[in-house]
This record gives sequence, C-alpha cells and structure tokens, in this order.
Amino acid sequence: MPRRVRWWRALQRNPTYSQKVKDIDVENGISRPIASEIAHSGVSSGLRGAGIVLAGSALVAVCSHVSLPLWFTPVPLTLQPFAVLLLGLVVGPRLAAATLGAYLLEGAAGLPVFAPGFALGAGMVHLLGPTGGYLMSYPAAAALVSWLRRRVKRSFAGAVLSAAAGNVVILLCGFAWLAVWTHVAVASAFALGVLPFLPGDSLKVVAAAGFASGLDRIRRIR
Repeated sequence: MPRRVRWWRALQRNPTYSQKVKDIDVENGISRPIASEIAHSGVSSGLRGAGIVLAGSALVAVCSHVSLPLWFTPVPLTLQPFAVLLLGLVVGPRLAAATLGAYLLEGAAGLPVFAPGFALGAGMVHLLGPTGGYLMSYPAAAALVSWLRRRVKRSFAGAVLSAAAGNVVILLCGFAWLAVWTHVAVASAFALGVLPFLPGDSLKVVAAAGFASGLDRIRRIR
C-alpha cells in the first residue's frame, strides 16, 4: 500500500480528526440556516421600511389637502403638521426623516402632495414659495420628535412634549423663511407665520400624542 494512502487512513482513524469533521458538519448545518434567515430578515426589513416610507408620505399628502386658506397670510391652515408629528412619534428617527424626505421629493417632482394656497406654482416653485420653510423643516422635525420620544418617559405627557418640540421647529423654520421671503419685519412675519397657528397646532400636538399613546397600548396588549 502506498505511503500516502496509509497516512490518510491513519489520519481518518484519529479521533481528533473525526471530531473536527463532525464539528465542521455541525457548524455548516447551523450556520447555513442562520445565514439564510439573516438574509431573508434583511430583505423583509427593507421592504417594510419602503412600505412605511410610501404610506407615511401618502398620509402627509392626504393631510396637506385638508386645508383652509387664510386671507391675511400666505400660509394656509392644514393637517400636515399632525401627520409629521405622528410619524415622528410612531417610527424611528431615520425612518421618520426618510419618509418626510420622500414626501418633499415627491412634491419637488411635481406630484400634487403639497397644500393648496397662495403658492406661485407646483413642484420646486411651491417648495421655494412662502411656505417652503415649513415644508423643508419636516424631516428634521420628525426626526427630533422620534429621538425625543425614545428618551423621555413612554407616556402621553412624554409624547406631548416630544411632539411640541417638533412643532416648535416647524413654526420657527417657517417663520424665518417667511420673513426672508416677504421682506417684512420680524414682528410682522411672526404675526403672519406663527400666531394664527398656535391654537390649531396645540390641538394637533395633543391629537398626535393621543394617537401614538393609543398605539403603544395596543402593542402592549398584543
């Protein structure tokens, strides 16, 4: 019998070698299903995220058309802030920002997702119009609400505080943009872009917090 064959058979009879072969088989038997499960989970998570972005941007678009123009200001009353705050309360910061970013891209592309009002046109023209500051603040405001929501007490009061902080960002950005766009004094811009909306925005903050708290209770029950 050739020397190589004798050496190979002796190695196979070695208990250490046999154990290593078994270990490799066991590792392959475990690692392959785990790797397959991880890959499947990654695909499912990506599809879920894409679905949330599409559904969330559609929600903001629908709420934008629940609008009431005001004769004394180029900024209409809409339900947009409610949708923005709600998304911030119920999804993660990155997903919230991505959803509102997708909404702005849809509007910039010319889709009818922005609120009707005194804007001079559609698409980028609308985005750069008098209400542009409010619109462009949405991704940051939603991400801030989501970030705060995960760091305060998981309660209705915590949700109100988180949503209120996001709403302040929206109002301040909108007011600052409006002051530059209209070339009016700061006090006049504040009267046009903030004061008329404080009562309604307070209701939107409370409503978004109540809805998010209700969803939390449903999740805990399940």
